[in-house]
Parts: sequence; structure tokens; C-alpha cells
Amino acid sequence: MPRKRISSGSTFEAQIGYSRAIVAGDWVFVSGTTGFDYATMTIAPGVLEQTEQCLKNIEAALREAGSSLREVVRVTYVMPDGSEFEHCWPVLRKYFGDVRPAAMMISAGLADPRMKIEIEVTALKGSA
Repeated sequence: MPRKRISSGSTFEAQIGYSRAIVAGDWVFVSGTTGFDYATMTIAPGVLEQTEQCLKNIEAALREAGSSLREVVRVTYVMPDGSEFEHCWPVLRKYFGDVRPAAMMISAGLADPRMKIEIEVTALKGSA
């Protein structure tokens, strides 16, 4: 099965050796994505703003892959401070309220102390 790599243009991808997303057949696997604005390589200080930017970054990768947030079937949230998760719910509802993918939240340290959330998704292509 041929694979297609999707890049966000983030310097992290080349430095670490990964792709923002991989398309394999009818599936799209989006790497853990943080709230960095890749155009400016800046990150907002708040968890709400970071959550919104994460989902915009994921949405861009899915669009390039021929998919969308409406086709997400699984999502994993990783947060250094699990007590902040409830603060994210309004943003998550905005993007996934009708989609309602299978989900999991893990509390774990992230690579940069400025990061408040990282989101990984799996989606189908062309199913929505």
C-alpha cells in the first residue's frame, strides 16, 4: 500500500524525523500536534488558545490528506496537567461535538514546558 507523507512545514519534523501525517490507503494518521503556530513558530500561553491552534493544525493536515475533522474516528489528548482538561471542553465540543470520536486523555509531560496540550488523531479518508 503506498504511503503519502504530509508536512506542516514545522522545523520539528526534520529535526526529529517524523511527518505531521501519513496517508495509508483509506486511513490518515496525524502525529501528536501541539499548539504552535507553524507560520511564526510561536505558541500562545493559554490552554484554550493552544487547543484551538492544535485543531487548526490538525485540520490543515487532514485537508491536505483528503480528509477532515468530520472523519476523525479516534483522538488522544496528552496534557502535562490533567486538571486543565475540563477547560478545553468548549473548544473540543466546537470541533468534535457532532463527530464524537473515540477518545482518551493522558496526563504526561510534553517536550517543551510551554506546551499545555498535544493532540493525535486517526481519520478515514472520504467517508464523511
